[in-house]
Amino acid sequence: MNAAPSQPEDARLALVVMGVSGSGKTTIGERLAAAFNVEFIDGDALHSPEARAKMASGKPLDDNDRWPWLDRIGDALGDRAVHPRGLIVACSALKRVYRERLRNRVGGALRFLYLKGGKELMRERVGGRKGHYMPASLVDSQFAALEEPAGEADVITIAADADLASEVAEAIRQVTHR
Repeated sequence: MNAAPSQPEDARLALVVMGVSGSGKTTIGERLAAAFNVEFIDGDALHSPEARAKMASGKPLDDNDRWPWLDRIGDALGDRAVHPRGLIVACSALKRVYRERLRNRVGGALRFLYLKGGKELMRERVGGRKGHYMPASLVDSQFAALEEPAGEADVITIAADADLASEVAEAIRQVTHR
């Protein structure tokens, strides 16, 4: 593999790959983590068993379900002792208030990579997953909750429907040059 993309010597990468379910957060996040030589956490792994069971039963999470989850994600992103070079986390971060909570929890430079895509494609992708607790029926609720991050200075937006190699290359380019 090539050398990691250049970052300033003292820069620490804290990045949330965000978007609705099916947008490719985990796939892109894993590839970016490998490219930048930092760790990756799928935010789904930080959901409580109760939240997973709720989603598996076809019920969308509400804000009370999400606050402790967002705090766990923010704590991981901000933990310089465990992740001194940085961390990339896949997290839907659908609402602006969720992104603000993460920003406040991390307390440092946090950026977001928004994978923007259409509802039909996301439903198709989620429906094609094997062994995932999130049913395709919840994609509509994700779009209903989504507050696109237009105008937020620390957000990079790329198309979730581009081919994977192009998405990753564009994400690396944008993260490196901001």
